[in-house]
Amino acid sequence: MERNLKEVFHEAAQLPEHDRATLAGLLIETLDPVSEPDVEAAWSEEIKRRLTEIDAGTVELIPWEEVRAELFAQPNESSDSSAIANRQ
Repeated sequence: MERNLKEVFHEAAQLPEHDRATLAGLLIETLDPVSEPDVEAAWSEEIKRRLTEIDAGTVELIPWEEVRAELFAQPNESSDSSAIANRQ
């Protein structure tokens, strides 16, 4: 029995939010090329650096709701979207 994309989507959309997020992540992983060890090591170091900054309180954390509101407040004006980047 062959199922089309619409049927699969409709069924997946009925899943609980956590399961939909997990499914989305798994699907994205199937699109990602195999990562190189050097790239993985660089990301690992970057994550450690950022966590150290957060733990030390040397960076300003911005709640997602605020970032999203700023991004969508003026969708046609690129100057507004740079406001978030300038906070760093």
